[in-house]
Amino acid sequence: MVQLYDKDTGAGLGTITDAQFQFLRDHLEEEAPDDTDYYLTTETVDLLEEEGADPALVTVLRAALGGRGEIEIRWTQS
Repeated sequence: MVQLYDKDTGAGLGTITDAQFQFLRDHLEEEAPDDTDYYLTTETVDLLEEEGADPALVTVLRAALGGRGEIEIRWTQS
């Protein structure tokens, strides 16, 4: 399981499965091999949905945005 957090506030945003996380890794840019954060926008989530993201993952990401246009999330994997 992978826990998502708001990078700025540290607030928990939800938990996603390893398969959902792999989908993110496959579709989002990592700046370095040890990178543990992603920058998301509403448009990014729309694109992920169009690319076939699991509906539960899309729900978590939209909730993370919380009506904002963008967010930086960090993750931890257990």
